[in-house]
Amino acid sequence: MNSVYLLRFLVSLIFLIAIDYYAWQAFRAGFQSSWPRMVYWITTVAFYLSIFSLVWYVGDRSARYYPAFWIFGAMILLYVPKMLIAAVLLIEDVARALGWIANAAFKTHFDLSRREFVSKVAIGLAAIPMASILHGLLKGKYLFKIHRVPLSFQELPDAFDGFRIVQISDLHIGSFRDVEPVEDAVRLINEQKPDLVLFTGDWVNNIAEETKPFLESLSKIEARFGKYAIFGNHDYGDYVLWESITEKAANLEELIELQKKAGFTNLRNEGVRISIGSDSIYVAGVENFGAPPFPQYGDLKKALHASRSDDFIVLMSHDPSHFDIEIKHTDQKIHLTLSGHTHGMQFGVEIPGWIKWSPVKWRYPKWAGLYKENDRYLYVNRGLGFIGFPGRVGIWPEIAVIELNKQNSV
Repeated sequence: MNSVYLLRFLVSLIFLIAIDYYAWQAFRAGFQSSWPRMVYWITTVAFYLSIFSLVWYVGDRSARYYPAFWIFGAMILLYVPKMLIAAVLLIEDVARALGWIANAAFKTHFDLSRREFVSKVAIGLAAIPMASILHGLLKGKYLFKIHRVPLSFQELPDAFDGFRIVQISDLHIGSFRDVEPVEDAVRLINEQKPDLVLFTGDWVNNIAEETKPFLESLSKIEARFGKYAIFGNHDYGDYVLWESITEKAANLEELIELQKKAGFTNLRNEGVRISIGSDSIYVAGVENFGAPPFPQYGDLKKALHASRSDDFIVLMSHDPSHFDIEIKHTDQKIHLTLSGHTHGMQFGVEIPGWIKWSPVKWRYPKWAGLYKENDRYLYVNRGLGFIGFPGRVGIWPEIAVIELNKQNSV
């Protein structure tokens, strides 16, 4: 274990222990019965043992170690509620400190004992996020939602009026442990009767072989005019310690071959022409291009090389920051860009027509749904799978149905 890795681990460990100190104060004051205290310590000790096993026995191989996801999920499940408890008790401690100062300075008599009521309030508040996170771990990650996005364009060729694109993204197939939810997603995709299926990156978590148990299911996706994919940042295997550059390159080639077996053509800084009669649209795909620290393998100029100046262009680019960095400024108009990458952080609140919020908005201003700038559209898919935290809370997995409509000029 290198020194930087060890330092990060120790800082994180101190932070968790500090939270546990406060959370235990609440449990000790709030419960007279022994069983809640026993549950607290059993879950806490089990978590710390799993953390130590991950650090010392798995180490840098965690990218290939699926239980690491569940250890991270356990951390979110246990420590988000504990952080809320700690925040409430910390506020009470500040009040108690002010009371102590007042007692000393003004000879008053504020009650400085830790009140059972405050501890129970803190634990009661913490139960709300715990229940939500538990639902997200068990059910939320498979609550596939259809998002219908009708768009109108004057430049759309007549034959493509009503053309239906199903966009899926961020499958992270290695996070699935059962074929059944993948089959459910495929069934929902096919029910939309797509003309075209576009996959906008992060097919796997890290390695190509994650695809193999699900290859038959993914090959059942149907589209009249084909299925196309691009790479996302996870597809290159950049987060794995490979034995050699050759091994890493072979992994990427294997992923391309597995995508072909599933019926998908990977567009690596290139485009294809989709034709209906004498009309056509140009569908382009770039390799991953994101704001640092994410890689910039994409070459937009190369991807558009075979396009014509009057083409209606649909572009696949995994990272939505590419839209602001380059796409919205191009001389040649790119009518619609499809991205993913953010997952909506797999956590947030969405009530259509009322609120759409996730902490990821502080990193990505364009993080979910439809955006328009410079007379160009960007649609950011919330992702079909999950990674890291093995669940979803409030931001459900998405299948986007984008219908292109001809807008008649006035």
